[in-house]
Amino acid sequence: MSRQSTRWEQTDHRGYGQKFADLHAAGDDIEGEARLADVMAPRGSTILDAGCGMGRVAAALRARGHDAYGVDLDEGLLRQAGDTYPQLPTMQSRIDDLDAKSLAAQSFPTSFDVIVCVGNVMILGEPDTEVLMLERMAALLSPSGRLLVGFHTDATPPHSREYSVEEFARDAYAAGLAIEARFGTYELHPYDPHGNYAVHLLRLRDVATPQVEWAHAR
Repeated sequence: MSRQSTRWEQTDHRGYGQKFADLHAAGDDIEGEARLADVMAPRGSTILDAGCGMGRVAAALRARGHDAYGVDLDEGLLRQAGDTYPQLPTMQSRIDDLDAKSLAAQSFPTSFDVIVCVGNVMILGEPDTEVLMLERMAALLSPSGRLLVGFHTDATPPHSREYSVEEFARDAYAAGLAIEARFGTYELHPYDPHGNYAVHLLRLRDVATPQVEWAHAR
């Protein structure tokens, strides 16, 4: 099967890593997504940050007592993660390549209580692989596991795609996932249809209640 480069790889993202390095050095708050993931997870959960970048979310979750791991396709950002958070286990992979075999080969867990996929990862993958990305993550969830996904809906980042919440809901359903809730921020402000950011909490469809399964799938 022929592969295309991801939208991230087509992007001039120079300065992205430095931006978060500067925020980290200044002591600014870069843990908003991690706080929400922490609330979703029982103590000591096994958590995967899918598209971890320089590791800020996974490292914050590890500091809160979780067994957190990071995966990203960008070698430079993974080097930055190793320099900034040397205790954080990371591996290089695209989300649409993730599976239990590749994780096990790096001595990573193969089942997770929570998977975090934030920072516009969903809109910066290879075109037309959104369902595959969601399927790959769904396959790594424990039976009661949950998935946290956040992205801009209006193609704000350069080279990203527009991704409406309605299309995301259809893709999630096709990937075997049910949307539990949708918010506008990681602080759980209500989703604004006129805004440009969406945060979703998802479960596997076969363990979700019918009310949850259809709440946002239309």
